[in-house]
Parts: sequence; C-alpha cells; structure tokens
Amino acid sequence: MTDVDWETWLLEDASPPIIEKMTDRGEDALSPIERLTYCVWVADYGMRNAGDLETAADLHPQFKPEAAAIAASLQLSKTTELFNLSDDELEQVYFDRFDELCTEISEALGVPPQIN
Repeated sequence: MTDVDWETWLLEDASPPIIEKMTDRGEDALSPIERLTYCVWVADYGMRNAGDLETAADLHPQFKPEAAAIAASLQLSKTTELFNLSDDELEQVYFDRFDELCTEISEALGVPPQIN
C-alpha cells in the first residue's frame, strides 16, 4: 500500500505556486480550483497553528463559504460537505478527513502527490 504525505503535498507542492500567483497578480488571477486550494491552505494554517478556525478566518474571512461554493460548482462532494459543516464540526473532523479532502482537491487541481 502506498502512503501519501498530504500535509507536505498541500504545503510544499500545491499551495506555493498558487500563493505566488496570487501575490504577483492578485486573487482574481486564480482559477476556481486554485482559489479552493488556497481556502484549504487557509483552513489548514489555522488548524495546525492555532488548533481552530479563528486564525484562518483572520487570514481570509470568507474562506469557508467560498470553499463550499467553489467545491459545489466543481462537483467535489466531499469538500463541499466538509466546508458546509459548522466551525465546531469542521474543527472536530478536520484532521480525520484531511486525506480525503486533499485527494479530491489534488485530482481536480492536477497536482499529484509524491508517493512515499
């Protein structure tokens, strides 16, 4: 069985080019899947650094509704479901559902993970 380090994928493979593009050209230059990936990065930043979504909301106040809407438009059902949860529910299940979230996003983004 192969093992994917999804945290590394999000932080080192998927997010840096998106954040660089956003910094250079603005948020409007991002495609919907890139915006969604950024929203996931924001959520992950809050969860890993503060253990909650308050820090994420400070960074990007609309990350949750934006993520849910984009995921729904891209027909990413697991991601849509996750970001439609209440903040408390999302905080409780975030790490349990992180792998399936990243799997769905990576497939839509076209940035495959490195297999360990």
